[in-house]
Amino acid sequence: MTSIPEFMTTKHRECDEFFTDAEAAVAKADWSLALTKWQSFALELSKHFSQEEDTLFPKFEQATGMTSGPTQVMRMEHQQMRALVQDLDNALAAKNKDEYLGLSETLMVMMQQHNMKEEMMLYPMMDQNISDGEQIIEQFKTN
Repeated sequence: MTSIPEFMTTKHRECDEFFTDAEAAVAKADWSLALTKWQSFALELSKHFSQEEDTLFPKFEQATGMTSGPTQVMRMEHQQMRALVQDLDNALAAKNKDEYLGLSETLMVMMQQHNMKEEMMLYPMMDQNISDGEQIIEQFKTN
């Protein structure tokens, strides 16, 4: 069995790898590889956000009664990142290397700060408060 912090942190690293691979491909103007890696990143990020927003956050809120605390902040940050992802989609479609690389730097900093909050605080709190966390993670693995 895998804990919430272990699984979700591993997913952060997988997203980071797709992201940096896409960025490296853009830097080399390898647009085909960049698109492939970017699409993998965007898909994994969307899935990760959905797992948190649709399952983990509500379970945590139900267990703790905290609905305007850390999960609210995480949802707001997800929205900010989604907007940047859309801007990056547009820059990639236009093959605008400079715009893409500038936006990707902004998103990377945002993701690092966001992930640190989740990994150091929220995921351990979830692990302590969500009684069926391991079963939830097992479901995430099969979806």
